[in-house]
Order: sequence, then structure tokens, then C-alpha cells
Amino acid sequence: MPWRTFLSEEMADLLRALSHPHRIRIIHELRNGPMDVNGLQNVLGISHARVSQYLSALKQHHIVKERRDGRHVYYSLKAEGIAQWLHDGMQFLGSGIEHQSAVEAALRQSTEVWGAPRPLHETVPPSDSDDLR
Repeated sequence: MPWRTFLSEEMADLLRALSHPHRIRIIHELRNGPMDVNGLQNVLGISHARVSQYLSALKQHHIVKERRDGRHVYYSLKAEGIAQWLHDGMQFLGSGIEHQSAVEAALRQSTEVWGAPRPLHETVPPSDSDDLR
């Protein structure tokens, strides 16, 4: 298979994995550090089962990784650059759009929420090693 075709198919597969608003929000929430399913459920306002389903899809595509701590499982980004890449994509939405004021307001709010460090009580301390499953 020619390399261009291969890479195009891989990129399309990645974009399919990201093609749900909740998956994008999960990536942005994990930008500030590891979280468990319950924490993501509270932030997203969706069922535990849905969060688990979305995390499974993101794990399958090597976007998130997990770390077990007893009975708890904490999820984090495998490559943190993907959150910035998505944020850059959101900035792209604001360029050249007629309904720009609504998009710009939403972008300002997303930068305030996702761009700021998460308060300590909402983060999970990193493990002693970076060897996360």
C-alpha cells in the first residue's frame, strides 16, 4: 500500500475516533490530568456506561491510557499533544465564519475552562511511574 494512502486511512480512522462531542470533551478534560470514570461522568453529565464506552474507543485508538490503583482506574492522555491539536481545531472554527460572535464566545469560554489548571480537589495525583497501561 502506498504510504500516502496508508497515512490517509490512518488519519481518517483517528478522526472517526474523535467524531463524537463527548469524546472530544473527554480529551479536553484529561488535558489537566488523570481522572476516573466517576469524575468524567460528573463533568460530562452522562451515564457511567457511556463514559466507559467512549473511553474504550479512545483506548482502542491509543488516545488514552489507564492506570489501576486498587479498584480504581484512572485515565490520562497517551499523547498530550492531541488536546492542543483539538484546541487548535476549535480556534480554526472561529476563522472566517459568519456567525463568528457565537463561536468566539464559546472559544473564550472553552479556553477559560480547559486552558486553566484544574483545582487540586478535582485532579488525581500522577503515579510514581509513567508506565501507565
